[in-house]
Amino acid sequence: MAINLNAEIRANTGKGASRSIRNNKNVPAVIYGEKKEPVAIVLDGHDFDMLLKRPSLRTKLFQIKTPNGTEDAMLMDIQYHPVTDAVVHADFKRIDVKKPVNVVVPVEVINAETSKGLKLGGVLNFAVRKVALRGLVDAIPEKITVDLSTLTIGDVVHGTDLVLPAGIELGLHQAELAFVTIGGKMPEEADAAPKAAAAAAAPAKK
Repeated sequence: MAINLNAEIRANTGKGASRSIRNNKNVPAVIYGEKKEPVAIVLDGHDFDMLLKRPSLRTKLFQIKTPNGTEDAMLMDIQYHPVTDAVVHADFKRIDVKKPVNVVVPVEVINAETSKGLKLGGVLNFAVRKVALRGLVDAIPEKITVDLSTLTIGDVVHGTDLVLPAGIELGLHQAELAFVTIGGKMPEEADAAPKAAAAAAAPAKK
């Protein structure tokens, strides 16, 4: 579902104009892309701060309503003040909702407490925690989950093993990445090693 956002058009740009907007507790921003002229806008500071508490905003479709009409866009960047952490600027990129977009979403592991491999003493290596995806913005998930419950020692979850929603594809260079591995030795292997060492060290019978 799209996020609706109201904005005013900025008549003036530049550092002085942006500073004046921030002094009024609002946020200067820009909408660019799709071979159209950038539009400088002003967002209500309180409303935008509340919006930032929502997760995964960078995978969402924004419908930004201005006096010139409504723009379909995605949030691309937010600049913060280095001392106060207040938002000083936001960048939105126009999109065509009928065309696929490229995004990066977090990867999350679940069911570690029931994982076969971890119960056997294996070690979880959660190596890659974000994945690049491509698809229509309405189908982009907030995150991708990896279920550890059926994984055992020695198992590896590559990009091609990730469960993706219908219509969503992996981005470039993601297929062969090892996102999750369960390292260690199986119990029988661990027991066999000292026995083999003891047998090799034992004196040969005459």
